[in-house]
Amino acid sequence: MTSLAVGGLFIVAMILLMVLRVPIALAMILAGAGGYISLAGWLPFLNRLKTGPYYTLSSESFSVIPLFLLMGYIASRSGISRSLFIGINAFLGHVRGGLSMAAVGACALFGSICGSSLATAATMGQVVLPEMKRYGYHGGHATGTLAAGGTLGILIPPSIPLIVYCILAEQNIAKVFFAAMLPGALAALGYMLAIAVYVRVNPAAGPACPRSDWRARLQALRHMIPILALFVLVLGGIYTGVFTPTEAAAFGTIGALFIAIFLNGMRLRGLVESLQETAISTGMIFMILIGADIFNSFMALSGVPQALADAIGQSGLSPMMVLLLILLVYLVLGCLMDSLSMILLTLPIFLPAVMALDFGLTAEQTAIWFGILILIVVEVGLITPPVGMNVFVINKLARNVPMGQTFRGVVPFLISDAIRVGLLVAFPILTYGLLEWTNWR
Repeated sequence: MTSLAVGGLFIVAMILLMVLRVPIALAMILAGAGGYISLAGWLPFLNRLKTGPYYTLSSESFSVIPLFLLMGYIASRSGISRSLFIGINAFLGHVRGGLSMAAVGACALFGSICGSSLATAATMGQVVLPEMKRYGYHGGHATGTLAAGGTLGILIPPSIPLIVYCILAEQNIAKVFFAAMLPGALAALGYMLAIAVYVRVNPAAGPACPRSDWRARLQALRHMIPILALFVLVLGGIYTGVFTPTEAAAFGTIGALFIAIFLNGMRLRGLVESLQETAISTGMIFMILIGADIFNSFMALSGVPQALADAIGQSGLSPMMVLLLILLVYLVLGCLMDSLSMILLTLPIFLPAVMALDFGLTAEQTAIWFGILILIVVEVGLITPPVGMNVFVINKLARNVPMGQTFRGVVPFLISDAIRVGLLVAFPILTYGLLEWTNWR
């Protein structure tokens, strides 16, 4: 059996293991180990196992992950989400669909602190759903808005999948964070525009709330100042070069802890629970990284990525058509898998193929453009039927809303996403343009 046949066989074996609900880390380890041993034997595999996982996880680049996770968990338990929503709602709540727009804005800002789509959806759902119910918002529109708003956490920095992509693609984290800002802002503005159009067509779905006076607005804004300062500290420090991403994550964690304890009164129990959740999530992510390292070593040995790149080059398809087909694969996988696992699993196969294509861009521009595109498409998968993980998270918080209503509620946001993906595919400069415009070094 040829090495390519062995590669294909163990890819199928890994997929079958995942279908049987074997944890993805274990599925990658078993498939990668079986394939590596089949091609190279036991001793080379044991030698690889002796050093590979250690050097993967001892990389300083990965230290940013537990720090940003801890910052996010502290933020989730400290009342920051409520302050963000109240502050934005004070300015938008009086317009039709204002609560929904405030929820999207709060999700965007909270996602920039939390970095996780599922955590953003779950946290903001607990804060916003009761308010939407109180003011008579339609259940499907309310849950659909929060499911879609939660997806902003995967794109707006700091995003854990974005960090992992940068490490695997050997790209500068600060540069990719900066490049993701404009697509992230387009996502939030596109969602708000989708809400404005939807409530104009269906006014009963998002009625206006009482207008807040300026005293209430200033008071709400005062509670947001520490959170905005934390946002500026973390991302501003990275963009200006004052901090490395790891240093920014450390200072951000300290800032979130200060806000949680001294301004929002978080107790010791909340801190302990945040540390426990960080340890569990970090262990899960690092186990997936080990599995990906073993499986990707097998993939490199089998020659599947290079064979795929050669096949694409000889297929006669245009580079743009190849890109669209790859994005379609990510959209389908995004409905079924979590984003981090999907990126770790597919990137070693698809990235070499994309980098070999000629889009008229430099290698760095292509890597940044492709990374942001796949994160956006994965984000769309989080709210796309039949699975849509964010939809299930929100629906658990609103058990009185049928799942079908929630999926219908995300349709305006899926339309917005389709338009945004089309713009970014047609105009790659929307991703790396800020870097060029600011003459980033």
